Amino acid sequence: MKKTEEMKCSYLPQDAQMRSIMQYHIEQEVYAHGTLAFEMREFITLAVLAANHGGRLIQEHVAALLRQNIKPCIIKEVVYQAIPYAGLLSVNDALLYVNEVLPEADGKSETEMQTVDEETRFDSGLRAQCSVFAKEVILNNHKQAPKDLKHMQDFLSAHCFGDFYTRKGLDMKQRELLTFCVIASLGGCENQLRAHIQANLTAGNTRDDLLEAITQIQPYIGFPRTLNAISIVNEVIPYEES
Repeated sequence: MKKTEEMKCSYLPQDAQMRSIMQYHIEQEVYAHGTLAFEMREFITLAVLAANHGGRLIQEHVAALLRQNIKPCIIKEVVYQAIPYAGLLSVNDALLYVNEVLPEADGKSETEMQTVDEETRFDSGLRAQCSVFAKEVILNNHKQAPKDLKHMQDFLSAHCFGDFYTRKGLDMKQRELLTFCVIASLGGCENQLRAHIQANLTAGNTRDDLLEAITQIQPYIGFPRTLNAISIVNEVIPYEES
């Protein structure tokens, strides 16, 4: 993929020596690799930065998306998607940086992104969950959960999927690719990574999509977590010669 002007990184490190090291790698190697659209490259990078205390780098990626006329409510959806996986502490910090850059939000449009309420979030979330994971497995997880852990299965359906996956702005294919990248960036979550690689396939993403996504976030998460994620992709979706 040829590097275009909008891909030039104003969000490189401010330290001069670090900038000189990273500029060629990010601009000429990472961004020039693969076929992911610029918008999706920015989405996955923003989600990973939000999950990992990206600080001011977050604002530069938000600004890049605004220059491409991505709506503020969509940018926020990308960040919100990291909450169930990275937790509120990281994402709340990220939103402080995001909200400094975004134009003043339209409260009505943000409210309209939500499709569930307290009455419907569990059932809608369970349907969303079963759309990318085997329904019989999910239902069995609920049925077989020990009494002292049943609440956690309920939380997964109602909160993780009901409160987030049912929202407007991003489709399941996009949300699962974001989820894959966030989980990969955290490290130590191999079981969850395996599950969401399979969910990505169900949602319509491919092995190439997953490998291109992990390539894009490599500079921000380092090689150990990148190579671990690639190893799990190879395990779940073995390489086949074309």
